Amino acid sequence: MADKFQQTVTIVNQLGLHARAATKLVQLCRQFDAKIELQQEGQTADASSVLALLMLASSKGKTLEVCTQGAEAQHALTAVVALIENGFDEEN
Repeated sequence: MADKFQQTVTIVNQLGLHARAATKLVQLCRQFDAKIELQQEGQTADASSVLALLMLASSKGKTLEVCTQGAEAQHALTAVVALIENGFDEEN
């Protein structure tokens, strides 16, 4: 059975999980052999879909649960959390 990992992270960038940030997250997630999902307030989004991520409407200060499963799940989790914690590499 594939490994599963999860971690809570807070959106820190001013504009939240907007289109450019979601696109950057999707591009990162596609690099890993893992299923990656973000959960917020009972909603789950597939991190390989920009539209699904935008539907979360995650604004600054919102808390997300990052869930990963698969061969590269641990590496994927570390990378996704780092991107979110770094504000998607945007200027604040």
